Amino acid sequence: MPAQIVIEIAPAEQARLLAQLRRARRGHWLALHILLLLTLHHSPSEIAAVLLCARSTVYAVARDWQRGRRWPEPVRPSGPPCFTPSLRRSLLALLKKSPSAYGWCRTRWSCATLALQLAVQRGFRVSAETVRRCLQALDWVWKRAKLAAKDNDPERAAKLARIRRVFERLGPREALLFTDELDLHLLPKVGAQWMPRATQVEVMTPGRNEQRHLAGALDLRTGRVHHRLWFRKVNGLFLDLLNLVNSVYPARHWDRIYVVADNDKIHKAKQVEHWLKQHPRFRLLFLPTYCPRANPIERCFGDLHDKITRNHRRKRIRDLVKDVERHLKQNGPWHYHLSEIYYAAEVTRALRKQAALPSSAVA
Repeated sequence: MPAQIVIEIAPAEQARLLAQLRRARRGHWLALHILLLLTLHHSPSEIAAVLLCARSTVYAVARDWQRGRRWPEPVRPSGPPCFTPSLRRSLLALLKKSPSAYGWCRTRWSCATLALQLAVQRGFRVSAETVRRCLQALDWVWKRAKLAAKDNDPERAAKLARIRRVFERLGPREALLFTDELDLHLLPKVGAQWMPRATQVEVMTPGRNEQRHLAGALDLRTGRVHHRLWFRKVNGLFLDLLNLVNSVYPARHWDRIYVVADNDKIHKAKQVEHWLKQHPRFRLLFLPTYCPRANPIERCFGDLHDKITRNHRRKRIRDLVKDVERHLKQNGPWHYHLSEIYYAAEVTRALRKQAALPSSAVA
């Protein structure tokens, strides 16, 4: 008769192991064990004692099986078996630096490169696929980077504080509009979409690219976007937009209109300055240089790209323009708030300095 093996485990440790076991086998594995033991004619009491579960669980699994329920394949765990805390720390340490810092002649880490570097530096023998699963468990994804200009305008805080001051003191007969221009190309902007695995949807090019230029003004209070479309991006496009805003916000109802724009040359043209002198209701406020996050209409244009221009199949630019105009008419309004950069500490300090200034000095 074989010797009996007795293992002494503290009650607290037993509770921890039992909780871990229940999490690991929840649903699928526990049901499979119960079904197979029932097939071998074990009683519910015996099964509950062996599997460390309740008798009600055994009865529930049997009842579900008799009603036709079939359990799917188990879901793989979120991380690989060798995903230890040490491997996690080593992997994150490598990702903080460029591959060139470790002697690699490349600018981006690949799974294979990370696996080789872990083997050389830390002694971890893992495959590229294991590294990929580790990165997924760390909630890292492979996606395109984006270009960003250096936000180093010396008057950045003062400009943001001026816009925030106008926003916080906006009266019932005053309007605040954020403006910008957008290039519309007949050549589609390629973006992600759902497609069958191992296939890639093709978006045909138009052959010859055409473009139009859209100028938009977002009313931060109502969320409406007023727009104009031209063949070229010149100061006339911005003037046409200002004339549209002037007609939409008549003088009998609106005493002051604040227009926020970036530092593009068409916004600072002499014709624009002349127009503003003829329309004293308007005040033009400029955003900091290279600071698109401060302009809420950028989010509207991003929504336009996502819904209209990405992967579009229009063959004529006029059809694409009609889609854009229908989007601006039907999918709004866009109720966006000021970005959090308007409430940074340095902007708040600049706002306090401007508090003593008269209202006429805001523009």
